[in-house]
This record gives sequence, C-alpha cells and structure tokens, in this order.
Amino acid sequence: MANPGIPVLKKISESGQSVGSPEEDVRGRTVVNAAGEKLGTVEDLLIDEAEGKVRFLLVEHGGFLGIGQKKTFIPVDAVSAVADDEVRVDRSREQVSGAPAYDPDLVEQDRYAHDVYQHFDVAPFWGPGYVYPTFPRTH
Repeated sequence: MANPGIPVLKKISESGQSVGSPEEDVRGRTVVNAAGEKLGTVEDLLIDEAEGKVRFLLVEHGGFLGIGQKKTFIPVDAVSAVADDEVRVDRSREQVSGAPAYDPDLVEQDRYAHDVYQHFDVAPFWGPGYVYPTFPRTH
C-alpha cells in the first residue's frame, strides 16, 4: 500500500511476530455469522508491524475438500465476538463470500484496502478518529 497513510501490511506468519497469547491467536478458528452459520476458517492475520496491530483476518471459505476455495480479508472491525473455537462476524454468508478476493498482487494497492473496508461497511483504520477494536495485539 503505497499511500503514506496506509502502511504495508504483512501476514503474521511471515513477520517474525506473534499474537500476545495463545488464547488470542484466532488462526485456525471457524468464522461464523450471527446465525451461527459457518462462513470459513481464519488462515492468517494481516498485521501493521509498525503499530503492532492486527488489521485483517485472511479467511478461507467455500469449495469442497480444498477445491474451489476462495480467500478474502475481513477487517477486524467487522468481528463482533471471539470465542475459544470461533470468530463471529455480524455479516451474512453472501456478504462474506462476495468480498473482494484475496490476491497477493493487489494487497499493497490502496484501492484494494478501500474496497474491502467499503464492502464490509466499516471505517478504515487510516481514517481520522479511528478507534481500534478490542482484538489481539502482536508483540
């Protein structure tokens, strides 16, 4: 993300950083909506290394036996609750499956981040007055 207001984000699995405690690490947990429907699985976390904050969940969903799976980002701002084995988002299955697809070549483009935040109808973290949600920090 070339814009000076939008830092480059990195997968936590490739960063050398970790989540504060194992209880806060949501990787591998099931993503569900308010109705309890399974939407996917958290594959990784995208972090802002300079701030030490998780900005997006990288979620795998759809497909069968690994075939046809899609990966998308869900902003941490769309997370409504975190439990031992699941992450809850108050979004429909259609909204999550219709999110801009994850493409490593697009991640660093400003437009991609704008599109993801707009799709989930949450304020972007680089905007004025942004307040970080209750979610794990990295260290």
